[in-house]
Amino acid sequence: MIRVLVADDQPAVRAAFRTIIEAQPDLEVVAEAPDGVAALELARQVKPDVVVADIRMPRMDGLELTRRLSGSTRVIVVTTYDLDEYVHTALRSGACGFLLKHAGPVLLVEGIRAAAAGDALISPSVTVRLLRHLTPAQNRAGVPGEQPLSDRELEIVRLVAQGRSNPEIGAELFISAGTAKTHVANVQRKLGVRNRVGIAAWAWENGHAEAG
Repeated sequence: MIRVLVADDQPAVRAAFRTIIEAQPDLEVVAEAPDGVAALELARQVKPDVVVADIRMPRMDGLELTRRLSGSTRVIVVTTYDLDEYVHTALRSGACGFLLKHAGPVLLVEGIRAAAAGDALISPSVTVRLLRHLTPAQNRAGVPGEQPLSDRELEIVRLVAQGRSNPEIGAELFISAGTAKTHVANVQRKLGVRNRVGIAAWAWENGHAEAG
């Protein structure tokens, strides 16, 4: 079972998420929290596999919660707003993905499963729109320590930024899903990012998100 903690200051949202999550045979809600402080304490106590956290919560918001849990617990950030200015911070803090609250139950379930598997859900309908607002670097020389990417790896980066899964990347590039996964892992290592969301953020910041 994938154990989930839901953090949101609205009881109705927590109840809705619980209903969606517990309708799945492989998911269960092990705790609920009305704010970030309570979520942090509960996460340390019950050790969930995934935390689903609202961005705007009292006492501690979802961004700070994500930062504090980074490296120990996977967090999916949820927002009400299509163009929430805090999402970039969430990505850099180690979020394993983010969703709109009205995105629907399928996306929520897929996001939780992806996070539990060590992956990250990148929805074109949400992530690409948000990441477009990052400013591409002009004539960027590179970050110290960042290793150059091969042409194939840049193709992988572009497809990740467009929200493609490993099987979809494999189909487009005529490689296996396993080979695509290996390329993604190599890109993460070279860029020094935590997950696919970090790859997508880097792509949009550096002009590699769309075909030339």
